[in-house]
Amino acid sequence: MDIGVFIPINNNGWIISATSPQYMPSFELNKAVVQKAEGYGFDFALSMIKLHGFGGKTEFWDHGLESFTLMSALATVTSRIRLFASTAVLTLPPAMVARMTSTIDDVSGGRFGVNIVSGWHKVEYTQMGLWPGDQHFGKRYDYSTEYVRILRELWGTGLSDFKGEYFQMDNCVLSPRPKAPIKVVAAGQSDRGMEFAAQYCDYNFCLGEGVNEPTKAASVPARVLQHAAKTGRDVGAYMLYMIIADETDAAALAKWDLYNKGADREALAHLLGKAAEDTAPSETSMAAAIQRSPSPINFNMGTLVGSYANVAKMLDEVAAMPGVKGIMLTFDDFLLGLDAFGKHIQPLMSCRAGRMLNAA
Repeated sequence: MDIGVFIPINNNGWIISATSPQYMPSFELNKAVVQKAEGYGFDFALSMIKLHGFGGKTEFWDHGLESFTLMSALATVTSRIRLFASTAVLTLPPAMVARMTSTIDDVSGGRFGVNIVSGWHKVEYTQMGLWPGDQHFGKRYDYSTEYVRILRELWGTGLSDFKGEYFQMDNCVLSPRPKAPIKVVAAGQSDRGMEFAAQYCDYNFCLGEGVNEPTKAASVPARVLQHAAKTGRDVGAYMLYMIIADETDAAALAKWDLYNKGADREALAHLLGKAAEDTAPSETSMAAAIQRSPSPINFNMGTLVGSYANVAKMLDEVAAMPGVKGIMLTFDDFLLGLDAFGKHIQPLMSCRAGRMLNAA
């Protein structure tokens, strides 16, 4: 079972609250996070790309780094952990991302992969004059399909002459090419998004659900498996969960209660309003997931709150769900949370026993 960390590339991580840990993004913070993760035997680290925040008194996600340049720098201060950068497909041409990827593949010694972000937060793109119109909501995976096909052509052969609806390549070249196949991941929550991932990606990141309900999201990796079966490809789910842990259940729950009491209502209202702009939502889309709660202080991602032993038990339950190949973690406080996970939670996880033995 792979374990990864969703690193804090934007301010305050993933909790939209004035009473949760407050921190700005920086290379030094993310270096410390990824080096700790590598030291504890994590398999991968992923950085998102978020180009416009949600404001409020916490200025949530108003401050953020750029994904590819950050991961290139992190590649120079790590030696084993796999690194994924995210491309917002409306902002970077695929041929440039192919070249950037080949460069970071070389820098990292073959530890680099790409996360495809099709785009649902409209204001990220309108601010730069890059929004193609609201029809993009319904066609974003068609656009991403052409995008990934070009990436794979360039990485695989060094040449693309692709002609599609959105991209026209004219004997486009790439050299040097990556030394090994590049892993491509996506985070489609809708059936259309999962269909795209099953056909063109290697993994699909999926939101966990509920608080201390580790298997509530069991239908999600099952859907990934169903779509993968149609393509005949081996594509699994990487589940996303937030960890809020302490020595006792009471201490951890007290932190979670404090964070909820401090919810940044203005930022949440902005988030919910922007999610509602999606003109082509489905019940399982990211926009719908965000809107399902009146106060989704952590985007309604699955949240595991409790003692070290109970969190370890719940993570083992997540790992046992059919279709799950990995778990990606966020924390309320990343540095303290990683230490707690590495020292107290991971040693109790049955699904990591073999991996930890091999690492030792």
